[in-house]
Amino acid sequence: MTDQAATTLGRPQRSLWGDVIRQFLKHKGGVAGLVIFLFIVFAVLFGPYIHTIDPQYLDIRNKNLGPTWEHPMGTDNLGRDGLAQVLSGGRVSLAVGIAAMALSLLLGTLIGILAGFFRKLDGPLMRTTDLFLALPILPLLLVIILLFRDTLRAAFGPETGIFLLIVFVIGITSWMNTARIVRGEVLAVKEREFVLAARSIGTGSLKTIARHIFPNVLSPVMVSATLGIANAIITESALSFLGLGFPSDFPTWGRLLYDGANFMTLNPARVIWPGLAISLTVLSVNYIGDGIRDALDPRIRGR
Repeated sequence: MTDQAATTLGRPQRSLWGDVIRQFLKHKGGVAGLVIFLFIVFAVLFGPYIHTIDPQYLDIRNKNLGPTWEHPMGTDNLGRDGLAQVLSGGRVSLAVGIAAMALSLLLGTLIGILAGFFRKLDGPLMRTTDLFLALPILPLLLVIILLFRDTLRAAFGPETGIFLLIVFVIGITSWMNTARIVRGEVLAVKEREFVLAARSIGTGSLKTIARHIFPNVLSPVMVSATLGIANAIITESALSFLGLGFPSDFPTWGRLLYDGANFMTLNPARVIWPGLAISLTVLSVNYIGDGIRDALDPRIRGR
């Protein structure tokens, strides 16, 4: 046994995901983004158990207050606590972002793999993707919400109906970039030797995709997932700011911005805090995406 072989055998086995985690932890921006994002998630999930004021409780005697010990983020024009509303709105905004991201990721990954792997489906699916990319997204969102908002409210209730509608419209209008990226990766991977070998021994298409194609296109899928959360939160905030999102008694960060816009000069905190929450969440998710992309890059990971 040579010294090199002995040295190799003496080393602990390194796994792919162990290398990815170690490389991610070296990315300062990604780690900072992950810390901030986890803090926001824990705050909106467990904050209401610490700050126990009801976000819909009206205290008319203490309306339009600035930050105080009792109300760290002030109150609105009806006396509702600002911190309680930001925490409650964060739950809805994050839920919309994650659910819409999951839908768009599912559609984009499925269409990208099918278009890249099956030559006959490539043309129709990519032309459909180009058609969706050519559509004016914001006017389309507004039209869909105006057409189906009342129907879904009547069927599922005002909150659940709007939640399902917003998640659906964001999901079906944000899958295109993921599909094009995944298609490009599939076109490259399916010509690799291990895929050709699997097909040469009679491995079926579905099994080839599940065992060989999808694991090797996981990198752009994970990066798209992080960026999809940020885009969904921004889109939901824009819709709520336009008054087409959730009802006023069901706050989201975008809805809080919309309601506080008319009181900016009287109480600037009403737009500062939800705006800061949106900015920090989107910024942290983008940094996480950068860290994941670098960690999954074999050229960087192999240094």
